[in-house]
Amino acid sequence: MRKAPIAFAAALAAVGLGISGCDDGSDTDGSAKESPAASAPQSPASESPAAADGGSEGGDVPATADVTKPGAKLKVGDRAVLPFEYTSKKKGTIAVTVTAITKGAESDMAKFGTKAKGMTPYFIKLKVENVGGTDLSYASLKLRGVLANGQGTGVILIGDIPGKCDSENASAEFTTKGASFETCSLSATKGDPVTGAEYDEADAYSDSPVLWTS
Repeated sequence: MRKAPIAFAAALAAVGLGISGCDDGSDTDGSAKESPAASAPQSPASESPAAADGGSEGGDVPATADVTKPGAKLKVGDRAVLPFEYTSKKKGTIAVTVTAITKGAESDMAKFGTKAKGMTPYFIKLKVENVGGTDLSYASLKLRGVLANGQGTGVILIGDIPGKCDSENASAEFTTKGASFETCSLSATKGDPVTGAEYDEADAYSDSPVLWTS
């Protein structure tokens, strides 16, 4: 599978820290960016982690899929069925299972340079399945790390930590129902621990993400 960088938008209504990593271990300058205002996950109407039999070429919630509703609160290990769009030409339905949220060590952040000093990384590991059977080849997916209060970390990360948190793309065969791949989303914080991960892609989920907590 091909490697793909991952980027997280900060979720604090303050200045976020943009950091990118270099494989040669050298420091990389990061630029401070304005973070969008936080939006804490809302209480779900219900949750439905069951898989669906059909896909959709539409944008948001596929009519033929038993999708997990916006705002659903799940536990690590639970499976959510979700609408997904990868480029304007690739749309469908996927199932996402967060399999672990693991705390790393500050030393793991060395590749990100001096701006990452004092940061603790968290590895959000997940399995992604093609439920709708549409062509989602080479797709990538990122989940956003969140704190116990529902806020984001305030940090933007671009990159991964090889061997500990590898960001993967789907393969060329991710075009059929049941195809799957595993990947990892990297998050980091200088303060409170990351206790959850959320999916906020697709319009219906942007203001009311699906949230997994450990």
